[in-house]
Amino acid sequence: MTTPLANANNVAVTVSPTATFSRAMNMLTINTLTFTLFQGLTQVTGIVSYNSVTNTATFDPTMDLVTGLVYTATITTGAQDTNSVALAMDHTWTFTTGNACVVEPIILGTSGAFAVLAGAAVTNTGPSMITGDLGVYPLTSITGFPPGVLVGNQYPGIAPSDSAQGDLTIAYNDAAGRTMCLTSIVGDLGGMTLPPGLYKSTGFLSVVTGDLVLDAQGDPNARWIFSMASELTVANSRQVTIIGGGSAANVFWQVGSSATLGTGSSFVGTIMADQSISFATGAVLRGRALARIAAVTLDSTTITLP
Repeated sequence: MTTPLANANNVAVTVSPTATFSRAMNMLTINTLTFTLFQGLTQVTGIVSYNSVTNTATFDPTMDLVTGLVYTATITTGAQDTNSVALAMDHTWTFTTGNACVVEPIILGTSGAFAVLAGAAVTNTGPSMITGDLGVYPLTSITGFPPGVLVGNQYPGIAPSDSAQGDLTIAYNDAAGRTMCLTSIVGDLGGMTLPPGLYKSTGFLSVVTGDLVLDAQGDPNARWIFSMASELTVANSRQVTIIGGGSAANVFWQVGSSATLGTGSSFVGTIMADQSISFATGAVLRGRALARIAAVTLDSTTITLP
């Protein structure tokens, strides 16, 4: 497996190509002679490393790549496994870089340890499963655990919920104020496949008429920021998923009012809502539910930190 994927387009200029082998390799044979990157006839300088746990080689370019060009990565037959068996043939793949705009990460600070954080209350019904810390500040109410199960710690109106709320406000304002790499959108995102970027709506956003796919296009560092002036709504049974090697840890939803996830829906990313976040029965989130002012309501909900 490689990243970026073969023939990927709009790849970030900051990408570090990787190749994952099907067997353990002799790391002494994984180097800049056996793992190369070219743009046309020009060789890209960089550093090659090998992770023996994942069997993954990484080429880290010395400088950012150039936007809008085709690059060719190659693993040569000089690469050998731990039994001194070489690759049967060179493995080569190409990809094309996109624009030079890079979405910088949102820094969550202490709020990043929380799967659920609310300003007013956390209320649970049914056998919810929450993996990560749970907190409320400045109020203190947490109800419904049990029957809900928490794999983490509760912080009702006490530290570190106070500092987490402060860091959440900083992260929320950061996302709301972003302008670089901006794409204007509004309304229903159902049925769309979106590459990494900053997506901003002057109104609401929803996932209603179909599922939403986020395509990292082979970049494990790909980031998405969705910033909306009002509410976020995900309809019953709708899914938001990531393909192309992306991570839920790099998806952020800045919600100007409240967020609602419907019955049986599945969602990814960190929700940062100004007001409330509500989960209908059986909703699943790989990410965080962070509400600045109002409550987070759970109902047989599964939330796992990314």
